[in-house]
Amino acid sequence: MSNSERILIDGPVGAIETVIDRPEGAPRGIALVAHPHPLYGGNLDNKVTQTLAKTFAELGYIAVRPNFRGVGATAGTHDDGRGETEDLIAVVHAARKRLELAGAPLALAGFSFGTLVLSHVARRIDTERIVFVGTAITRGEIQPVPEDSIVIHGEKDETVPLNLVLRWAEPLDLPVVVIPGADHFFHHRLHSIRNVILRAWR
Repeated sequence: MSNSERILIDGPVGAIETVIDRPEGAPRGIALVAHPHPLYGGNLDNKVTQTLAKTFAELGYIAVRPNFRGVGATAGTHDDGRGETEDLIAVVHAARKRLELAGAPLALAGFSFGTLVLSHVARRIDTERIVFVGTAITRGEIQPVPEDSIVIHGEKDETVPLNLVLRWAEPLDLPVVVIPGADHFFHHRLHSIRNVILRAWR
């Protein structure tokens, strides 16, 4: 993205490599974007993660994309979501200070493992709204999220079967937007993620 900046933020166990994607005009808030599982190649440059960041920049948010522990220039080792939650909370506080947006709305957008971490972040920080793509039901305990959350899942997801996500969403009265033909990584379906979010947000 043209308005992108790669920085290091101080975290609980050292530096957190983070990319900041800025919107064209004055920002309306911050969107924290979390990438898929680091032990399976997930990083902040993942295509779904980039799509989320670009979409939120289009909506007027400053998108903040950190690398999880042990990925890229981020310090530490993988901690199954516990340490990663602490890191993302540190990123929010640092970003708000750096960007001088102390009271700005905070949106959360996660893909796969990122949804697990952000579900715990949301329990501790006031959040405007949440977007989950490929919700990682099989990776650990996903915390309940508000019913206005946007949950997007691929019909042919081979990593997290759709029926498990529907079972998780049912008691929460949470709608799930199913993208026909899409696999876990939304090959050739990234535009669908963007379109769903833009329509739902506006």
